[in-house]
Amino acid sequence: MPAPGQQNPGPEPLRKTAEPMASIRPFASLLAQIPLILMSTSVPAETPADAKTAELPPLIPLEVLFGNPTRTQARIAPTGEHLSWLAPSDQGVLNVWVQPADGPMDAWAEPRQITDDTERGIRFHGWAQDGKRVLYIQDQGGDENWHLYAVDLAGGETRDLTPFEGVRAENLITDPEHPGQVLVGLNKRDPSVFDMYRIDLASGTLTLDTENPGDVLGWLTDADFRIRAAEAKDPGTGDDFIRVRDSDDAEWRDLIRFPFGENGGAFGFDKSGDKLFVTSSLGSDTTRLLAVDPKSGKVLEELASDSRSDVAGVEVHPTEHRIQAVELDYLKPEWTLLDQSLKPDFDYLHGVAEGTLRIADRTLADDRWIVAFQPDDGPTSYYLYTRDPRQAELLFVTRPELKDYRLAKMRPVEISARDGLRLPAYLSLPVEVTGDKPTAPLPMVLLVHGGPWARDYWGYDPQAQWLTNRGYAVLQVNFRGSTGFGKRFLNAGNGEWGVGAMQHDLTDAVQWAIDQGIADADRACILGGSYGGYAALAGLAFTPDLYACGVDIVGPSHIKTLFESIPPYWAPAKKELVLRVGDVEKDPELNRRISPLFHVDQIDDPLMVLQGANDPRVKIAESDQIVTAMREKDLPVTYIVFSDEGHGFARPENRLDANARIERFLAEHLGGRAEPERTIEGSTAEER
Repeated sequence: MPAPGQQNPGPEPLRKTAEPMASIRPFASLLAQIPLILMSTSVPAETPADAKTAELPPLIPLEVLFGNPTRTQARIAPTGEHLSWLAPSDQGVLNVWVQPADGPMDAWAEPRQITDDTERGIRFHGWAQDGKRVLYIQDQGGDENWHLYAVDLAGGETRDLTPFEGVRAENLITDPEHPGQVLVGLNKRDPSVFDMYRIDLASGTLTLDTENPGDVLGWLTDADFRIRAAEAKDPGTGDDFIRVRDSDDAEWRDLIRFPFGENGGAFGFDKSGDKLFVTSSLGSDTTRLLAVDPKSGKVLEELASDSRSDVAGVEVHPTEHRIQAVELDYLKPEWTLLDQSLKPDFDYLHGVAEGTLRIADRTLADDRWIVAFQPDDGPTSYYLYTRDPRQAELLFVTRPELKDYRLAKMRPVEISARDGLRLPAYLSLPVEVTGDKPTAPLPMVLLVHGGPWARDYWGYDPQAQWLTNRGYAVLQVNFRGSTGFGKRFLNAGNGEWGVGAMQHDLTDAVQWAIDQGIADADRACILGGSYGGYAALAGLAFTPDLYACGVDIVGPSHIKTLFESIPPYWAPAKKELVLRVGDVEKDPELNRRISPLFHVDQIDDPLMVLQGANDPRVKIAESDQIVTAMREKDLPVTYIVFSDEGHGFARPENRLDANARIERFLAEHLGGRAEPERTIEGSTAEER
């Protein structure tokens, strides 16, 4: 579950990518909000219907889908001298590797590992603007108290820049004009809010730059690397604000107010400081990209909009503070160019490889880019693109082993809910199904995204590929309350958890698949993590006749106790959580109505629950209590706990073990395929 207040796109939002452990967004956004790390989480039973008349494809090994990638998350130093990426060490743990960008430049021409993580693996990294240091983040055991580390490229020394117990680092900002400094938010003074600190990278000296007044969720700098804007939330109303100041010592003032139910946020200033780029749904359903006057808030120009999709992301020039391209994403992502000088580059790159084009990194001279291509039926490929002359050189494919297997296509569909609302969704079918639908209904897994203020995207999804390979139809639905589709769609989910329209949308989607002849009415499973885990519990409790089984991964079972145990840094945005879900702490009837814990006697299908012991968002008590309640009523439940994980499973050994258990569970109850049972070394899974 992402923190409340994070549902609107930030300056460069994280999104689901082809690599579950990697973001291909610039590093400056990586500490804003780390998403749920899903398992991106026996003897084969009855063969799926279509497969009886067609040769089944070979099983794709779990290691190929969910083990460490061969390489991932390519980056280029701002100076252009070095490349970096994440790859396993000789101990099988993801670390940062570097290599000269232009062949032998010094004594070490071969790739060199410069970090030495031996436990969880590094998932997010990037370069300091001086090109001399690599920055990365890491937590302990999934507690999400992220520390910011710097590794000196020359000496190889690793330093913890935020060495404070129980303190979380986020909102990292770098600036090319100040290459020796970074700004980072820390909840060091007050666990509930993040003050901004300026760190000197050479000495490690940390100085308080801007103190949080108590309601700020994020900060932005101008072209002079001064904190000039803030995104704040009214803790009493749930309203959002964009707040600005004219200088370091000037008073803050509210520039734009977004009443609860509206969407918007700030991207940054232009080079002159006379324009502030924002998104806003004021006066429209979806968010529009606007340039506004930072003194008056007056709209100076509308840069981009789409009636079906919010602004999903932007591409900003590395030094000139100009927005050059805008991403909009209804069923599939599309780029709109604002700077036509990029058109020859995009035209060339669209011919390089299949899949969604993403610029992962750029040099300060803007002469070289790292470009990633994300197809729906193959691994991500990373290229080093030289702009003059135009030439794209393949760096690596994240999971080359996947090239040996046929992968499923992800089909965008729209499903009508019972009240007529159109639900953007994605359907994936086993590769042996040759038409638009199977000749006979298949067992189906409804894969529910977390959040719930998040969304599913088109593209390669390891879970969808895994499940289709095992013989299941896979349906992923952007139910109301999902983000990215405008404020009406988002707000239609307010107060609709569990027994309301959010869950009805999932029910209607399963019924659609049954009516279309895609899904076998007797063999449907609901599976999800975080909010998706809650939806799985709710599905079994409130619509038990619809599902044959359910899988809950780090999902809450009792909404009141969830609210009571949220991390302290969610406190400024708790009002929004209450407005979107309901005041379960003061309304026991509402809490009882939407909390699956109180309805376990209605569950008559097998349930599997998987939980990280150190989860800071959905505490282990949420899983403990539903498992206990079911066992008191002698109901079928399997409970797996990972002692060194948090809100999802970061270590590959744990991902492999979790998914091996899930696929055997699904094979038993739905009739798909599974790898033979075996012990996975290094997993901390404990069946309780």
